[in-house]
Amino acid sequence: MNRRIATGLRLAGLGAVFGLCAIAWKTGMVQALYWPSLVEHRDVWAAAANAHPLTAPFGYILLYAFAVAMSLPVGLWLSLLSGLLFGIWLGTAATILGATLGAVALFLLARGLLAPFLTARFGARIARLRPGIERDGFSYLLALRLMPVFPFWLVNLAPALLGMRLRPYSAATVLGVIPTSLVLNAVGAGLGETLASGARPNASMLLEPKILLPLLALAGLALMPVLWRGWRARQVRRAPDLP
Repeated sequence: MNRRIATGLRLAGLGAVFGLCAIAWKTGMVQALYWPSLVEHRDVWAAAANAHPLTAPFGYILLYAFAVAMSLPVGLWLSLLSGLLFGIWLGTAATILGATLGAVALFLLARGLLAPFLTARFGARIARLRPGIERDGFSYLLALRLMPVFPFWLVNLAPALLGMRLRPYSAATVLGVIPTSLVLNAVGAGLGETLASGARPNASMLLEPKILLPLLALAGLALMPVLWRGWRARQVRRAPDLP
């Protein structure tokens, strides 16, 4: 392909991505997906989901995929919303599918049109992941998904720019997002049941077992990177003493 055409396509793709992100922020779409706004308009979301029981989950999947592909910081709130609207099992499945589709879309964008810009912008940070990706891409990416040591968007970009193949990337993404998706949807489902009973949002909700237990599980997941760093530090300190 002519270099000028390729450069034009990259610039057009980059402009489209930034344009979509700007529209999402300017129109209030991102702010509308934060938890306070979701709770405030819960009845509207629930009415739409109940009126369209077959298409609503697919609409949610596309919304989640778009948010991930654009690296919008709303994944946590969308996962809670899914549990609130669809229940724990359907909500978890929709979240996993949306997260995977969005991650794959970002992977393809990062490997194609956006590669030069992303490499120049984030090359130093991505280089930190190179040894693990090149040694055993699937296992390393799965570990990063399960233990979010690095930001989700960076973990989505790095494998594409470091030459990882799409199939192991997709498989590691599906498996890696299951635990967090399940826990967050369980929290959302518990909140949905409580709000549906007519209770007003308050701190005492967090003490109910259907909400507290998933929150404790989420706290356990959040502690995994800390435990992992501690284990790695001990291994490094012990290394000189090994025969």
